[in-house]
Amino acid sequence: MDKVRFRINSTEVEVAKGSTILDAARQYNIHIPTLCYYPDLGIKSDCRICVVEIEGQKGLVTSCSTLVREGITVFTNSPRVLNARKTIVELILANHDANCTACPKNLNCELQSLAKKLGIEHNRYESVLKLKPIDTGNAALVRNPNRCIKCARCIDVCKNIQGVGVLEMMGRSHDMSIHPAFHQPLSDAFCTFCGQCASVCPVGAITEKDDTDRVWKALHDDEMTVICQVAPSIRVSLGEEIQLPVGSIVTGKIVSCLKLMGFNHVFDTDFTADLTIMEEGSELIERLTHGGVLPMMTSCCPGWINFAETEFPEILPHLSSCKSPQQMFGALAKTYFADKVKLDPSKLFVVSIMPCTAKKYEAKRPEMRINGEDPDVDAVLTTRELGKMIRQMGIDFSNLEEADFDHPFGITSGAGAIFGASGGVMEAALRTVAEIVNQSPLDDIDFLDVRGSEGIKEVTVELGGKPLHFAVSNNLKNARKLAEEVKNGTSKYQFIEIMCCPGGCIGGGGQPYGTIAKTRDHRIQATYQVDQQMAIRKSHENPAIQDLYRTYLEQPLSHKSHHLLHTHYYARVNSH
Repeated sequence: MDKVRFRINSTEVEVAKGSTILDAARQYNIHIPTLCYYPDLGIKSDCRICVVEIEGQKGLVTSCSTLVREGITVFTNSPRVLNARKTIVELILANHDANCTACPKNLNCELQSLAKKLGIEHNRYESVLKLKPIDTGNAALVRNPNRCIKCARCIDVCKNIQGVGVLEMMGRSHDMSIHPAFHQPLSDAFCTFCGQCASVCPVGAITEKDDTDRVWKALHDDEMTVICQVAPSIRVSLGEEIQLPVGSIVTGKIVSCLKLMGFNHVFDTDFTADLTIMEEGSELIERLTHGGVLPMMTSCCPGWINFAETEFPEILPHLSSCKSPQQMFGALAKTYFADKVKLDPSKLFVVSIMPCTAKKYEAKRPEMRINGEDPDVDAVLTTRELGKMIRQMGIDFSNLEEADFDHPFGITSGAGAIFGASGGVMEAALRTVAEIVNQSPLDDIDFLDVRGSEGIKEVTVELGGKPLHFAVSNNLKNARKLAEEVKNGTSKYQFIEIMCCPGGCIGGGGQPYGTIAKTRDHRIQATYQVDQQMAIRKSHENPAIQDLYRTYLEQPLSHKSHHLLHTHYYARVNSH
């Protein structure tokens, strides 16, 4: 590989030809501040914070987009550079809601951190901010244009990663702003509520709708029994909220922590992930056996459901009728569990700890109410919100003793655990469906072909003497490709898994800030480590699931199962 030699400040460096100045500096532990730059997104050069000086060149250049050249000398902290950066940040702050203590990203804000590093204690420019309405009209996300710094990260991730394109840049110069088309609220635009925009926003312009106060209120209500479920991916991501290494497995500490907070019972969503496999796997076998609509497509991801209902209503018959594990848990909590502990369901408050902002929207859907009135899941907290509550209570999380999940929803399998990674639902389903159809144990239950972060993954498995084809989509941009094939009748697959977010739920829009490809890879590795350590690794071998069917649900796809665990999806008008 060709090398380029040049100087950064007083250091002689050598990097690969085609490297940017920013990349080169980082290779030699020289930090150049950035704001619009994000590792997984395209280069925009919008904010100009990363400017550097090249000796002999008249103007400053952006280090994120300028390639290195042989023999140049780059100054990353010259007086010109420092003054330019400080001026840029001050100008941004002059048109920014700087009430930092009222912002959800206070002390976790890239603009705030940058202002501190540049020594901005008093802004030389008067505020020119004209307050605009805050968009709070949906269950998942809050969009505050008064905090937006026009970095366009949200536009990039929505358009180029997710392939949706809800947000657009409007106006020019001082009047430039970012909105959905025609300035409509997110609830009226085709927003899937995946939250990837919130995940990459450097400030507090887009955040999840905070449910922490509602949960605290329930926990302090002596008349309420408050229970929670913990999604598979939380155990490999929550540690980052309290500065543990990325990919730390903190399952037992989560249980202890939630008990300290006051939750009466702490359950594992892995249980209803196993239950989902029993229902969804049986539905697939039913379709394969009796000529049902194929390919069948998974329905675990609410962001994907929102996408399909609006963009591809023609393919809704292909979606599994199964509820997501979150909603299966909510339905069982307010029926089976309430009966078991002799509790009035109206006095039961169900909380979900999820990696996903779309789960907040899903919990509010009118069809997710067994009694037709009260939601089966009362509140959804993201990983970030749980981290906030841990800090509010002053819990020393890293030194907590580990505890086990409560019964009856505490016995789980490794198949349920891998739901958090892209390909996990498919692999879990194949472990069960293959053994049921072929009536023999699998020689190898690790389906490595569906693992990883590739855009579309494929595997062929012999079921009942026939080779069947399966596919996994990683993010909505790739989901669109598979959905188009299904819509056009050209799909070669019998079963398709679709997860909305890059990497699956481990990369969800409610996960800790700073999630990038490397972070997701560490979480995925930890997820499969959890699976390997489990005594039970197949959903159909979970004795608690077997007992649930024996004593309550009768069998997969029974009338009772359909009433509690299945739902329907409907076409919605795309307001684009």
